[in-house]
Amino acid sequence: MSTQELGNRQKLKRAIWCIVGIILILQIYFVRELLAAELLFGIGFAVLFFIGAIAYAIGRIGGRGMTWAESRTRVLAVSTRRGLSALAEISRKPFRHPRSESAQ
Repeated sequence: MSTQELGNRQKLKRAIWCIVGIILILQIYFVRELLAAELLFGIGFAVLFFIGAIAYAIGRIGGRGMTWAESRTRVLAVSTRRGLSALAEISRKPFRHPRSESAQ
């Protein structure tokens, strides 16, 4: 083999190794970019999940609050009816006894 062929072979080997190195560097870069993108999407989905969980919790608390308020309203309504009927009964009775005399 001549020196020129050896020089060409070395250049070819160097070029192949450079290409392989560039491919490996690009693969590492793309993997890092994909991992970063996956991390960002994961954070985004976690934020959306957190917002959804808060909305669900507020809905459940509101539903229980409405149930509680409904039962308390029924108790208040019964109590109000009793009070109004007692007031109506009192208003029908005269303030003075029929045989009482005036204080003049």
